[in-house]
Amino acid sequence: MKKHFVYMLKCADTSLYTGYTTDLTKRVREHNESRRGARYTSGRRPVVLTYTEKFATVGEALQREAAIKKLSRQAKLRLIAP
Repeated sequence: MKKHFVYMLKCADTSLYTGYTTDLTKRVREHNESRRGARYTSGRRPVVLTYTEKFATVGEALQREAAIKKLSRQAKLRLIAP
């Protein structure tokens, strides 16, 4: 069974990026090292993984990704706070 992840990255300019993947390690590496990372993060490297959530289905994960993207910056910072 595939695992689906929603993740948040903190970019070098302190901005936050939220995305979806089935392979966290590979995706963070892509954001930092390859052209396969998001256009947004390519100019804001290095990025650091700051938050993840795991889901059983792609639908749940994409729904949560959309909800996180709608949050204010302050709400996102509260979400990733230790």
